[in-house]
Amino acid sequence: MHTHSRNTRSGFTLVELCIVIVIIAVVIGMLLPRLLTARLTANEASAIATMRALASAQVVVVSSGGIDSDADGAGEDGYFAELAGSTGMRESAAGVPIVGARRLNPIVLSTAFGLVDMHGLVSRSGYYFQLWLPGPAAGGLVPGVSELPTTGGADPANMPDPNYCEVMWCCYAWPIVASESGNRAFFVNQTGELLQYRNRTGVRYSGIARMPRFDEAFAVMGDMASKLRVGSPGGHDATLWTNVH
Repeated sequence: MHTHSRNTRSGFTLVELCIVIVIIAVVIGMLLPRLLTARLTANEASAIATMRALASAQVVVVSSGGIDSDADGAGEDGYFAELAGSTGMRESAAGVPIVGARRLNPIVLSTAFGLVDMHGLVSRSGYYFQLWLPGPAAGGLVPGVSELPTTGGADPANMPDPNYCEVMWCCYAWPIVASESGNRAFFVNQTGELLQYRNRTGVRYSGIARMPRFDEAFAVMGDMASKLRVGSPGGHDATLWTNVH
């Protein structure tokens, strides 16, 4: 009777296992930067697409007259929660703008944009978005009025100006965590012109700790009605905005 050889090994020796672990660690170390870069690129592309979708949505709601808070027959731009149909729109009460119970139908943005947080921001794919509508002019300047925190839409105690809302709005987008969820910050307004700030040196917009003010991309601080400041540093944070092509 013959016996089978027991010389055939099974499994790894300790040295071999260590070598395998080292190889895996090296491969992961090589892949992680590429994966992070890919995620940053994807998040930035998503933010750009969101800004363009918002610009299109504003055109639709104005042309349809869905929001008309002074009952003059001219449509007005809306906040995120208004455009997504998650809160009551601004409407007219005997010519006086109020926040009513009626919601936009049909909606012009996904209902996901109606999820406004406690800071008045909407978050998507690693980015925060903040939408500003113009307030009543003061001292020759048109200020920005942010969206009502948590519920979204207009703040009854701080309503935007209905006439200016017929012709202007603006929105900023910046990373929730700079260098991790995105790098660049973005801006768009009623012109449809999409701007970017590299956001790598100087003031870095990141999360709620550092957010752009409503007038950061405008030529005149404090004035939403002024021209955009493209190609020259300035603003509160000495930012430089350039076109996104």
